[in-house]
Amino acid sequence: MFALFLLGLVSLICTNNEPSVLCYKCKKFHLGLCYDTMDSCNLKFQQSCAIENVYILTKKGQSIYYYSILSCMTNCEDVNFLGFEKRTELICCNHSNYCNLPQGS
Repeated sequence: MFALFLLGLVSLICTNNEPSVLCYKCKKFHLGLCYDTMDSCNLKFQQSCAIENVYILTKKGQSIYYYSILSCMTNCEDVNFLGFEKRTELICCNHSNYCNLPQGS
């Protein structure tokens, strides 16, 4: 009976070892460089890798790329935030490791 308990416990532990997705983590990323400490995070339940692209708005209404924030985010959704002086674009992914590297980097 004790052997069946141990067998069940081992199978439960082994099935929870799903491969986790890794994401980049950086507070200020620009043109391929992290101006803070480049780190990584493992996705947890209901998390995605996130890229927050920050743009400065000109007086003519144009968006100029400023920097990105790379992170793991809970309940992440692709969205654009528009303010008076800046625009923030949030892009989420969880399909592969380190998928939150901004394009062109």
